[in-house]
Amino acid sequence: MCVITALTAQNTLGVSAVQAIDGEFVLAQLNAISADVQIDAIKIGMLANEEIIRAVNGWLDTVDAPVVLDPVMVATSGDRLLEDEAVLDSLLDRASVITPNLLELASLLREPAAADWPQVLDQARRLAAKHDALVLAKGGHLAGDLCPDALVSAQGVLAEFSNQRHHTKNTHGTGCTLSSALATIYASGGDWASALEQAKAYLFRAIGAADELNVGRGHGPVNHFAHFFSEADPMDQWWQQIHELRGSIDNLEFIAQLADGTLDPADFEYYLAQDALYLQRYAQVLAEASALAPDLDAQRFWAGSAREILEGELQLHRSYLAEGTANPSAITLNYVNHLAASKRSYAELIAAILPCYWLYQDIGKRLASANHPEHPYKQWLVTYASEEFDLATERAINMVRVAWKQADVDLRERMRLAFVRSSEHEVAFFDQARRNRVEFSTA
Repeated sequence: MCVITALTAQNTLGVSAVQAIDGEFVLAQLNAISADVQIDAIKIGMLANEEIIRAVNGWLDTVDAPVVLDPVMVATSGDRLLEDEAVLDSLLDRASVITPNLLELASLLREPAAADWPQVLDQARRLAAKHDALVLAKGGHLAGDLCPDALVSAQGVLAEFSNQRHHTKNTHGTGCTLSSALATIYASGGDWASALEQAKAYLFRAIGAADELNVGRGHGPVNHFAHFFSEADPMDQWWQQIHELRGSIDNLEFIAQLADGTLDPADFEYYLAQDALYLQRYAQVLAEASALAPDLDAQRFWAGSAREILEGELQLHRSYLAEGTANPSAITLNYVNHLAASKRSYAELIAAILPCYWLYQDIGKRLASANHPEHPYKQWLVTYASEEFDLATERAINMVRVAWKQADVDLRERMRLAFVRSSEHEVAFFDQARRNRVEFSTA
């Protein structure tokens, strides 16, 4: 059930006007609901002025239910949504849980915003003590790849949950969604920590699917119905489709000997020489993906990946290689030619690029377990088992997923084939050092 306290004129670019509802009419809405329906939890969001707050305060005297108060004072866009913050104090004392964002938390304490997570937790603890309530500390506005949230009492942290950050601009409604989900789930379960864990998981899915909606030119909404109308994830299907191929990689002599450190340095150097030649062309392909990308976030990601290869990965390869030059093998040329042939569309191209992230991450994670300080190829193994490479792979997978969902049937099939063909090329690429040794010995 919902009671409207204010009308807003807004879009994905911001709020242009706010029209508060008359306090008496807000109270009439509240009384109509509570006279008829049992209320198990209350979530309070935007209250534009003191008149409305007095109306809500008076109504709360007539009901008995836990209150989740989202003190909506400043929108993510920076727009102010409350005339006078001080009038909220009387309502804060009634709350079971208070859910401010970073700026609102600082504003309620009349102090500067926290700069890091420990400061957020400290501010949340002091706000909890001030109003004898739990406070949901939120780290989404902090820098970093993780988004922590914690339920905090006057005594300290009761529960803390963290997710990887979704790299999307479409986060409109995250605070409202989380507080509403928290109240709803608590009403059915009666445990705040469990309710937060489930609410955060729901919001994580909603943000992850936000790009599928493609709404507006600014900060679009999260996808509240991602869980209800989700189809089978094409990325899971693609990964299963190359299951046997992935198994064949583990059986390659090159991979087995790389894992246990017995790989002949000449074989490793041959592989690296071919990989260095491949990476030079691959960096160009990533730059081309950046040029074709439909939005700034994707453009920056692919361009940044190209730069990292030229400035980082190629330098690592050269640190292993002896002086000299090598010519690209037929296998290397076939792979780069396949990538070049996939440039008919952005979606097809990034599907062809994906195995160079996903398969290397998968192999790197498994080879990392064989890593030890004396391993001759330790530096190379660490690169593909790092948290940074995990995050880059996750972003690449999600970009391909989003492109697939926006594609027609014909383009989806071309994407799938491009992904499978690149995966097949990866197997041949790993095996080429052995083939070269056999051919050389025969010759």
